[in-house]
Amino acid sequence: MQGRLKPSTKKSYRLPMDDIMAKNGGKPMAATTRQAVRAAHAKLSATPRKAQRMVQTVSLLWNYAANELDWPLGENPARNLGKYTPTSPYEPWPEWMVKALDSAPPRVRIAANLILGTGQRPNAAITMRRDQFQGEWMSVLDEKNDQVLEVYCPPRLRDFVRGVPVEGAYLLSRNLTEPLGYDAVEKAFRDWRAGLGERARP
Repeated sequence: MQGRLKPSTKKSYRLPMDDIMAKNGGKPMAATTRQAVRAAHAKLSATPRKAQRMVQTVSLLWNYAANELDWPLGENPARNLGKYTPTSPYEPWPEWMVKALDSAPPRVRIAANLILGTGQRPNAAITMRRDQFQGEWMSVLDEKNDQVLEVYCPPRLRDFVRGVPVEGAYLLSRNLTEPLGYDAVEKAFRDWRAGLGERARP
């Protein structure tokens, strides 16, 4: 079944799978309770995306074991968990916070300018290559429809990209040929936001 998945999707499931295995590999799967999954979900509340991915992964693994391997597991303890939990949506960035980017750490400044300047989802923006920018045009990824689009690149973003030091093929480079991962950039952003005080939390 994995053959139908994009590499980025496989990776997004592999990380929580490895985490679940490290913490629960020696325990019987059938002993997993809804209360335990709910507690694990709550423990990750500071990182909602990670919390939701963990619950989704438990549910997928449970369904696979029960439906494909015929394990006698009973009710899926992660079914619909967190799905209907009311969440406080993040508010748009106020002008003062956008201006604060000028003094933000490089990872945060580059990621935020790519997100704000391209309109892409965070992961698509932070994994942009330099060759996606060609003069007045740039190639952006519509992750929802898995489509690459050529769109106009605003002058401000063009100037910003030209000023980013070259450290590899990507604007946010881990090395010469690989981009930084989402988690590394998200952590840097979270740390920076925390330093801006309570009014940055929303």
